[in-house]
Amino acid sequence: MRVLSGIQPTGNLHLGNYLGAIRNWVKMQDEGECYFFLADMHSISEHISAADRLIHVREMAAALVACGIDPDRSVLFNQARVPAHAEMQWLLNGVARMGWLNRMTQWKDKAGKNREGASVALFTYPVLQAADVLLYQATHVPVGEDQKQHLELTRDIAIKFNTDFGVELFTLPAPIIPKETARIMSLRDGAAKMSKSDPSDMSRINLTDDDDTIAQKVRKAKTDPEPLPGDASGLEGRAEAQNLVGIYAALTGTTADAVCAQFAGQGFGAFKPALAEILVEHLRPIRERYVALKDDHAALDAILVKGAEKASATAEPTLRGAYEAMGLMR
Repeated sequence: MRVLSGIQPTGNLHLGNYLGAIRNWVKMQDEGECYFFLADMHSISEHISAADRLIHVREMAAALVACGIDPDRSVLFNQARVPAHAEMQWLLNGVARMGWLNRMTQWKDKAGKNREGASVALFTYPVLQAADVLLYQATHVPVGEDQKQHLELTRDIAIKFNTDFGVELFTLPAPIIPKETARIMSLRDGAAKMSKSDPSDMSRINLTDDDDTIAQKVRKAKTDPEPLPGDASGLEGRAEAQNLVGIYAALTGTTADAVCAQFAGQGFGAFKPALAEILVEHLRPIRERYVALKDDHAALDAILVKGAEKASATAEPTLRGAYEAMGLMR
């Protein structure tokens, strides 16, 4: 089992990133060979200053290590240090089809009505994602609902390449949808995902927030006046209540039903302090590790260089096989 996943280095991680993906990455280190990368090549699809991109890459590396990604057990690297990603994307551009990319939901959503003004990198983003996965012969890719389409495209590109050139070069990756994946919503709007792009910092719990800030955000989180029901079915139609109960359940390793049973009949005046305490105790060690790491640029760069060397060695045979299959001398 070889697992591959990446994350864009676009600022601090928040609780949604941690409970929705990163915590599962940490667990996967016990289940197979793991490659985790910072998608700095993907980040060029939108304009970011060079200085900010460098800061974000190092900060994201520090955050992942603080969350439990072990560079001695997994391969942790940034894309730009492995040129094979860009090379493979160009080769796969030869088999990817405009119609496939035009149908991608993320392209439609992000480009909107301004398709003529969107970058080519945004349009071909899914081909680079395919290259990311196929380079390493990944057998499994952790995906959320919004990434299923991209993995299906990766499989389509791999099948077409193998068929067109009469080879069995690329492994067809299977999705991993962890049972424990938590869908964490905004603290201000239970219908919207928790997001770093939300203009209100009160909408999310950042992994860098101090204890008092976490407690304040939970205290001010949007709720309703009704008490908590005896089981999770009673949360139907109460998006904000459902979100907070889900966060408590995810952090304590229990179920929403069990949380409701524990707090049945109580209002949020009693529930919120309990949730804040759980959050503070869980996130404090992550924040402390992150603070200790984030300014040690030499140590972070050494981790990423070491990871890139391992990643390059793994990717090389597949990249060479793609060149040879296409009749390109290298």
